[in-house]
Amino acid sequence: MAELIRDKKIKFAGVSNFPAAKMRSSWETLQKLGLPLASNQVQYSLLNRKIESNGVLETAKELGITIIAYSPLAQGLVTGKFHDNPELLKNIGLRKYNSLFKPAGLEKSRPLVTLVKELALKYNVTPSQVALNWLINFHGDTVVAIPGATREIHAKENTGAMKFRLSDEDMSRLDRESAIFT
Repeated sequence: MAELIRDKKIKFAGVSNFPAAKMRSSWETLQKLGLPLASNQVQYSLLNRKIESNGVLETAKELGITIIAYSPLAQGLVTGKFHDNPELLKNIGLRKYNSLFKPAGLEKSRPLVTLVKELALKYNVTPSQVALNWLINFHGDTVVAIPGATREIHAKENTGAMKFRLSDEDMSRLDRESAIFT
């Protein structure tokens, strides 16, 4: 990556799915060459907060590495659409192997999804916008999100997450309710 930066083929170096130790090692290697490690792309959402307990987020904050959160809507689960219409579970493809999409997983996530929907009503936005707003604001400038969009309307909806800000109290409520997913 350093060679590609020096040859001006890329501007920045980033990694994907690196655990904390490997991310630190990559950062140290690049630092010796006078280059930054810009990002680590990892799965992160209200329903998957493992990077908070495995050292990845802490290391990123310490070293100034941006976390690029993929699957920030937990493949649509955080929006409540599968809770509201279980018939949709018949056509979920590989997600059927994810324990969160099984009946016990749906029940485990129901209180959080209920809160997300409650806050969506409070702010006059969608549940996905609430989930994205928490993700991009809760840790300051450390986390950015790359939500997937299968339709143009989803992409437009996702941009709405940047047009409001959850209160600190509401961000803390989401933090507490989703803490079981760390």
